[in-house]
Amino acid sequence: MKSIPMTNDIMTNDKPGLSRVDGRLKVTGKAKYSAEYSVKGLVYGVLVGSTITKGSIKALDTKKAESAPGVLSVLTYLNAPKIPGYQTDSPTSKGPLKIFYNDQIYFNGQPIALVVANTFERALFAASLVSSTYNVEPHLTDLKSNLDKGFSTRKEDKDYVRGQEDAYKSASIKVEQEYIIPTEVHNPMELHAIIARWDADDKITVWDKTQGVKSTQRSIAQAFKIPPENVQVTSPFVGGAFGAALRTWPHEIAAVLAAKVLNKPVKLVLSRADMFTSVGYRPYTWQKVGIAATADGKLTGITHEATGQSSVYEDFTEGVVNISQLMYACPNVNTRYKLVSLNVNTPTPMRGPGEATGAFALECAMDELSYALNIDPIDLRIKNHADTDPLSGKPYSSKYLIDAYKMGADKIGWQDRNAKPASVTKDGWLVGYGMAAGMFGAHRSSATVMARMMADGTLILQTAVTDIGPGTGTAMVTVASETMGIPADKIRFDLGDSSLPPSPTQGGSQITSTVGSAVHDACVALKEKFQALAGTTDASNYTQILKQQNLDKLEVTTASKGGTEMGKYAMYSWSVHFMKVLVHPATGVVKIDKAISTADAGTIISAKTARSQMIGGTIMGTGMALMEEAVIDHRYGRLINNNFADYHVPVQADIPQIEAYFVNKPDPIINPIGAKGMGEIATIGVAAAIANAVYNATGKRVRDLPITPDKLI
Repeated sequence: MKSIPMTNDIMTNDKPGLSRVDGRLKVTGKAKYSAEYSVKGLVYGVLVGSTITKGSIKALDTKKAESAPGVLSVLTYLNAPKIPGYQTDSPTSKGPLKIFYNDQIYFNGQPIALVVANTFERALFAASLVSSTYNVEPHLTDLKSNLDKGFSTRKEDKDYVRGQEDAYKSASIKVEQEYIIPTEVHNPMELHAIIARWDADDKITVWDKTQGVKSTQRSIAQAFKIPPENVQVTSPFVGGAFGAALRTWPHEIAAVLAAKVLNKPVKLVLSRADMFTSVGYRPYTWQKVGIAATADGKLTGITHEATGQSSVYEDFTEGVVNISQLMYACPNVNTRYKLVSLNVNTPTPMRGPGEATGAFALECAMDELSYALNIDPIDLRIKNHADTDPLSGKPYSSKYLIDAYKMGADKIGWQDRNAKPASVTKDGWLVGYGMAAGMFGAHRSSATVMARMMADGTLILQTAVTDIGPGTGTAMVTVASETMGIPADKIRFDLGDSSLPPSPTQGGSQITSTVGSAVHDACVALKEKFQALAGTTDASNYTQILKQQNLDKLEVTTASKGGTEMGKYAMYSWSVHFMKVLVHPATGVVKIDKAISTADAGTIISAKTARSQMIGGTIMGTGMALMEEAVIDHRYGRLINNNFADYHVPVQADIPQIEAYFVNKPDPIINPIGAKGMGEIATIGVAAAIANAVYNATGKRVRDLPITPDKLI
């Protein structure tokens, strides 16, 4: 393909940007995470998991554990007090796992006991002394062998048809293939942990790893039937989550319950093995894509089917097939999405939930179609670019995807790509180029921010949002600094505390758009209040005005949300990922030689943290493509690689220098700061780009992830 000319108005964010406002706290160890708080009288809990995959508990022997040194209690379904919130549901209704509710076993590793002792080591030893016998029943854990058991769930997941159903089947140029994403586990650096302390019969304080202190507050209040305002949740620092901390899990309820029983603060930290069975995962998903086009590359039909796994006690759904409804201009599109109930724990959203899975299938199919048509993959995508939203027919609030294509092609050196697979070698390695696009909804919900200017010129901002790592505090300080016209080092952003003004859970790429808008609006309101005091629009000397008015502070609390105008537009963020890979022909080893990610995410508020977001998403997508796979021995329904020795994640040596570039044009509709989310698009499309590059290098198409050497030799 010839080199694509760059348009003059494409920009990257060349400003160095503000360094992380919490960076020094983190690197010096002063930042406290959930397991690191010193609480007087603290005791320690360790979970005991089921050793079968389906059935019921016949007998539980806890006597040895209870008599072990330092043990204070062993909670099981036999002796645990009833959790009030559990009693209002029908015993047969589907929903989150109710811990210590009855004798039923739904998956291997399901918590059946919580041992609490005066030291962690004693609790861990005593947990090994708990023994149980079971009534064992046949289990199902293999999705591929049970695809015929798929069923539809919510009305939102009903079959979708636009134009003619299965139109691709009658085309002369078409691709029809199956793609598989295995189970992928979040595995953030920080283990999930909670400290729970009851301060009164109806009042509790918890230090918890959570992506939303307000949602955790509501969940605990509902479970124990106490007023939400009586639940104090603190989570100022989170060591990664990727979606695993979006909900309140059974181990959190268990810790709160144990603290109630013992009237002592209880700390419960999951083990790495527990992380595989206690806090969700990206579900194993089978997909089939049929796609067709005219000889000149215009799409005529897309059919995208998907079946994902969930637990037998809860239906977890995600938008796997939605991307095929939205990504390209195509007159005939239909999608089908189903679940299979298996004896596994419930999945949960994982960075780019649904779309990351669906993009692997769609973008690989687009690449395969480009070879069938003998058309460059970028040209094929641009030829089928959607100028308006194919699903709703609405105009986009903003869309600069073509700019992102061109920017990335230029940066990767796409003109050096040879369209013929397995035709280029360098120093004994096969060389290949690949690319793929991604998209995710650009959202803005509601948030409230308190802004307080102190007499010394310090601006304090407060809202309950958590920061799971993307640099939320840094972005909010940047917005406030630019809006108020004061230096960033004079601004303090308080977060991660349920007593602060309400803010949404951090997830779904919405926080910069939502909370950033609330910070902006609060700062504007505060400036207007100063102007009213000063009687002039030139009221930027805040300390002088406070002194003149004999005030020690001035504050406002502002609620912010999108208006009705948003409903007139389709709002999305877009990414394009480019990969240059090297594949060793004898060993099948894949090396990423160069990675370029480009994004249309509106205004880039914080250049450094935005770049980190894109780099982190590319690394996560690399793991998805080349190494991550949670493996179950289906004979026993048990995970066999629930540790970091056997479950491989990318390490330093696996990752090249990754470059991230942004179109950096404001979205004029979504919010006053023009920013759209980028957390999800950083991962969506990466795995497909790598798979496509591997094919270009080798001529071998791997459709079942991960792409391990045995699949290439």
